Amino acid sequence: MALDQTVFMLLCDNFNNQARSAPQGQALSMSVVFSLSDLCRRLRGPALVALSLAITACEPTVATRGNILDPDRLAEVKAGTSTREEVATKLGTPTQISTFDDKTWYYVGRRTEQYSFFDPEVVEQKAVAIHFNDQGIVATIEPLDLTTAQDITPADGETPTYGRNDTFIRQLLGNLSHPTPLGAKREGQ
Repeated sequence: MALDQTVFMLLCDNFNNQARSAPQGQALSMSVVFSLSDLCRRLRGPALVALSLAITACEPTVATRGNILDPDRLAEVKAGTSTREEVATKLGTPTQISTFDDKTWYYVGRRTEQYSFFDPEVVEQKAVAIHFNDQGIVATIEPLDLTTAQDITPADGETPTYGRNDTFIRQLLGNLSHPTPLGAKREGQ
């Protein structure tokens, strides 16, 4: 039996025993005791459901983004012997390939937990750079220090575009003023 169900049952039973043992003429009459006892029995199920929902609402939402490498799999990749194909087979597709050449693969991953409406909290974050030589053999495996990483704040504002900035209603009315006959094709189709 769950702890929350046991606590609720003990509270109801304790109240019923105290009320029944009270002498006649005190604050509680027997009809009130029986109605409270029935109320406890009737509310036991909904109270347990509400309590269970409240407890499960405290579970975090876990999100994993990128590729957090398994240390055992990373240990299988050996500098000087492993090829690109072997690395891709053992570790999966890299998160990013170097911008200027394809000799460096980056594996970056982050796991976060978020409780209801609070900001997500980073639980685990790892990055590894794998450098290849000209023959496609692993030259070095470099764990990256993420304490030196910087957060990038996107610029506020909008990118200017050419053309009109029509509302939905204006677009709808504009299309109604240029009907296309059934079965006819528009220009460019």
